[in-house]
Amino acid sequence: MKHYDAIIIGSGQAGSPLAKKLANAGKKTLLVEKRFIGGTCVNDGCTPTKTMVASARLAYLAGRCNDMGITIRGYTVDLKQVKKRAMGIVMKSRNGSQAAMEKTKNLDLFFGEATFIDNKTISVNPKTGKARQFKAEQIFINAGCKTIIPTDIEGLDDIDYLTSTSILELEKVPEHLLIIGGNYIGLEFGQMFRRFGSEVTVLERSGRLISREDEDISTEITRILEDEGIKVLANSKAIKFKNKGKNQITATVKTGDKESKIKCSHVLIAVGRSPQTERLALDKTGVKLDVKGYIKVNDKLETSEPGIYALGDIKGGPAFTHIAYNDYTIVYRNLIEKQDLSIKDRPVPYCMFTDPELGRIGITEKEAKDQGLNVKVARLPMAHVARALETGDTRGLMKAVVDADTKKILGVAVVGTEGGEIMTVLQMAMEGGITYDRIRYCVFAHPTYSESLNNLFMALED
Repeated sequence: MKHYDAIIIGSGQAGSPLAKKLANAGKKTLLVEKRFIGGTCVNDGCTPTKTMVASARLAYLAGRCNDMGITIRGYTVDLKQVKKRAMGIVMKSRNGSQAAMEKTKNLDLFFGEATFIDNKTISVNPKTGKARQFKAEQIFINAGCKTIIPTDIEGLDDIDYLTSTSILELEKVPEHLLIIGGNYIGLEFGQMFRRFGSEVTVLERSGRLISREDEDISTEITRILEDEGIKVLANSKAIKFKNKGKNQITATVKTGDKESKIKCSHVLIAVGRSPQTERLALDKTGVKLDVKGYIKVNDKLETSEPGIYALGDIKGGPAFTHIAYNDYTIVYRNLIEKQDLSIKDRPVPYCMFTDPELGRIGITEKEAKDQGLNVKVARLPMAHVARALETGDTRGLMKAVVDADTKKILGVAVVGTEGGEIMTVLQMAMEGGITYDRIRYCVFAHPTYSESLNNLFMALED
């Protein structure tokens, strides 16, 4: 059995940088990864999907550029080439990260699936060869999440359904893609494949898409998607699938009290993700889980077992790459730099990369009202943004929730081109305590999207 100062399970956006930093700090470190370096973000998530979203946007622009005086006499979508480009970027990132780790002093890399033997010892089963055991005083779990597969849909196992991972392997555009789940993953893929040429239908169990957002934001996103020809069925769920042959699937869908049949060629499951804790054998340790299987941690990312930490999606809470990376910085600075940092009250910005994208930070209007806060709400349609008019895309809106007494910005949602970048400007204002009345008269470069933050807050009365 080999002994280390630190063992890290999973090479996601927390595990990889933490491994290198601990090793560079002089700790003998082992990084265990069962698949590929980089985790979901690099291999199955952000990197390939946002690369493909960029290709889909070019198809969208090619289809409407005649409105702006540029004539294109038709275009075709080569999904194989789209995939090749995406995987080229994935492999560059994956291989670059692995090479950097292999050159790092004090850092060993071992591929295989880890399970706990006790609270200081793990067994790692590689794809080939015998299992090996490793021991360390500190163990960091960054094993991530996996796609939830519904168990209440009759016939689901009889069809070759897709997940957010397997859909990336397609080399032909689906004729009709049926998406189970109107969340961020489902909507990004839905719009992407609609632009590639698929007929797309989205089934959402709740009354509207992205129901965690305010209703006006949900309505705007829905309108944008429907304008592109995506069929959205709210209050709907698939209750049965029947395989009629290759790429011939019939879905029985229940909408309210009514049932209907939908014929499709492909089905994407996008109802959410669950933590990959089952195979870790955490029952051999003192690590406690919540009712959904996520690892419980305190505000410093420590589990209930001293010396074991959990970072990223597997601990629950916001499942974003940037949150996992921030987890790493907090753990590292606390352990090595002896700081006293916490995840409590940290900002949680995020984007949904439909086109236009949604950028979000802080609380929603509904959350503010539910908390009984005295707030004002500022809205500005992108149709009133000069830069949007000039670039020919006026879809979406800017929205900010502010404290009526202190004038501080409490939350922001921006649906529009560069929505994430506009949101980030206001996030920096929130971090710095800059009030909306100062932004109202701030000097921004013209013509930019952020310039219209003047107009966004101009409508608010002091």
